[in-house]
Amino acid sequence: MALIQKDVKSLVAYSSISHMGLIMLAIFALNTEAMQGAIYQMLNHGLSTGALFLIVGILYERSHTRMISDYGGVSKQMPVFSAFFLICMLSSVGLPGLNGFIGEILCIFGIFKANQLLAILGISTIILAAAYLFWMFQRVMQGPIKNEKILSFKDINKREIGYLVPIVIMMFWMGIYPKPFLSKMESSVTHLLNRVNKREIYFTKSQKDKDFLLEIEPKTTEEKNEEKEDKFR
Repeated sequence: MALIQKDVKSLVAYSSISHMGLIMLAIFALNTEAMQGAIYQMLNHGLSTGALFLIVGILYERSHTRMISDYGGVSKQMPVFSAFFLICMLSSVGLPGLNGFIGEILCIFGIFKANQLLAILGISTIILAAAYLFWMFQRVMQGPIKNEKILSFKDINKREIGYLVPIVIMMFWMGIYPKPFLSKMESSVTHLLNRVNKREIYFTKSQKDKDFLLEIEPKTTEEKNEEKEDKFR
């Protein structure tokens, strides 16, 4: 669907859906790498896709059109904007050194451990996403200027640079040094997977094993209250 879009904003929206598809595959893989990758990719998605929507907004403010066919050669008039657009697009694609790469690699590695066929499907979505985002960038930013209105475009101002620079810094930080982010989520991911595995064992083991698990698993406040109510009945 993304490959046939004529609207820049719609194409970015479909790229967002593609990211969420990979995240869902990783979540259901139910292993540490995939779960960490899914959470990391959610953060990446907020940065990369949010930045691309900002880029589209900057273009629309100058041209009042979102049709890809109305653009072409914008980089000649807006070189600084073109550099920001390229970085944000490469971040969404998952270029090594930018935030998208770490999340995608962890997701694919985790999915591969769970199911190799689904991992191939995940890789294909990444390749397709790269194809249509590069196609969009080429049509909008490069080539000859087709629309005379583009000749009046001014490059991005200080205000626009001011809200794009922090996002780009975060993209490089998360791509080059992801350890602080991954270490923060490690304990939560481990705890979640342990809980899931306990439930899995509980539903597959014998009654004796179930009773043992119930004894070692701490009871919640609600469960304790229910037991008290049962005693009074």
